[in-house]
Amino acid sequence: MTAKVEPLRKPRPCPECGNQSVREHYPFCSDRCRNLDLSRWLNGTYTIPVSEDEELPDFDGEK
Repeated sequence: MTAKVEPLRKPRPCPECGNQSVREHYPFCSDRCRNLDLSRWLNGTYTIPVSEDEELPDFDGEK
């Protein structure tokens, strides 16, 4: 008799190509898709937008 093993995470589509993700490369489907995503982060394609808040006081070290 073999025991049924439940997966730790629900299967989800790969964020790069939409194919089924696999455990070894989660959340991606392959090493290729994982490396594509890493490449985009390292090249600066993915950025977090920053807005300058002009209402903050300008501190020059004096009180």
